[in-house]
Amino acid sequence: MKHSLQLRQSQQLMLTPQLQQAIKLLQLSTLEINQETARLLDENPFLEREDDTTNQTYSGNSSSDTPAPAASTETASAPAEAEPRNDGSDWPEPSFASSASSSSPDDEDDGYSEVAAEKPSMREHLLWELNMSQMDGRDKKLVGLLIDALDENAYLSQPLEEIFELLPPELDVTLDDLETALVQLQYLDAPGIGARNLSECLALQLRAMPEDIPGRDLALALVTSHLDLLAARDFNKLKKVLRCDDDALRCAQDLIVHLQPKPGSAFEHRAADYVVPDVLVERHGGIWRARLNPEAMPRLRINQVYANILQQRNEKNANEMAGQLQEARWFIKNLQQRFETILRVSQAIVERQRQFFEHGDIAMRPLVLREIADQLELHESTISRVTTQKFMLTPRGIYEFKYFFGSGLATEAGGACSSTAIRALIKQLVSEEDAKRPLTDSRMSEILAQQGILVARRTVAKYREGMNILPVNLRKSL
Repeated sequence: MKHSLQLRQSQQLMLTPQLQQAIKLLQLSTLEINQETARLLDENPFLEREDDTTNQTYSGNSSSDTPAPAASTETASAPAEAEPRNDGSDWPEPSFASSASSSSPDDEDDGYSEVAAEKPSMREHLLWELNMSQMDGRDKKLVGLLIDALDENAYLSQPLEEIFELLPPELDVTLDDLETALVQLQYLDAPGIGARNLSECLALQLRAMPEDIPGRDLALALVTSHLDLLAARDFNKLKKVLRCDDDALRCAQDLIVHLQPKPGSAFEHRAADYVVPDVLVERHGGIWRARLNPEAMPRLRINQVYANILQQRNEKNANEMAGQLQEARWFIKNLQQRFETILRVSQAIVERQRQFFEHGDIAMRPLVLREIADQLELHESTISRVTTQKFMLTPRGIYEFKYFFGSGLATEAGGACSSTAIRALIKQLVSEEDAKRPLTDSRMSEILAQQGILVARRTVAKYREGMNILPVNLRKSL
């Protein structure tokens, strides 16, 4: 084989660093944008927030007649289209769970803000109750051992035999001792804690009720022996086995429904998840308009002090600082372009789904990404990035952009009905059905067909399951 040199001309798509950053910013959520902004503010001295004036008094020269630099005009602000905005129970506080010091109401120094005491965890609360009990030291240690074995739902999922096998023989603990400790734990605090299964958990709560409560004994028989039949809503068989009528069974069922199947959930510490909407949708003069949410927009600018210092330096090591200045300018420009694109896409969605804002989910029309992309002359992948993890606040609530997109099903009139509208119709049918004779999937398909919407039974079942609506046999009641 003879080697030779050849020149070949070809085209290749190259993503510049600026374009890569623009694509990255476009697909980030509001929370991620704030995190990225905070990171760059820490790393890049040329970038600062508009409300930060701490560095704007330094002149960069020791001479007193050198004026301070003027405020920079390179800022990331709202696009021109955006309008300005118009503006449990009290638990005891054991010593190990208290995190705030209390002050007397007579204290004159009120400069310290009040800090709410943190709610104790399940383990901390049970140990506090255990220390307040009259048990002897050995029993407290055994009960404390079982408290450590509880799962997050306050169930003792590990068998007592396994716990017994793990104990050293020199402790001289028997299986009967653990059984006794379990009973003491189950009656230590809220009924249901320390149960080994759902049946025992519900039974403990029912036994803690006064004996004269109507339906208590029948409910106790249900949860101990016939919980499977109750879950299947086989009321005819239950009435036959328990020899009771509809009223008695209904009363017992009502007691069971109001029990707590997961006693540990009362001690859960869940942080609230807040969504900051990127866009606000409002109606003005009968026209729905979208505008950017100022609270979701970081307002940045170039630090003119450092920019002036860089201009006065001629050293070779100034190249690195020049790169940081260019990076800051790119970030501000790409950030502004991101919000402009979000505003354009959101306004296009609002115009297409105007009937939704007027009448709700039932009026949602079919919409795909391609329609918005063609209207705005953008690529479909760009619309996909814009609509991911972006939210708009409307008079009907907060919705992700992707909520307004969905496929359509044919109607008898030759048009199409959005899948979101069909889900709303199914939910409405279920909410209005007779609980004693709930609608089957086939029946709901027939009702939708009478309204001109052609939906197969399996499609109704898929939408129903997607909305966590139980099947017909589990929706039936007495």
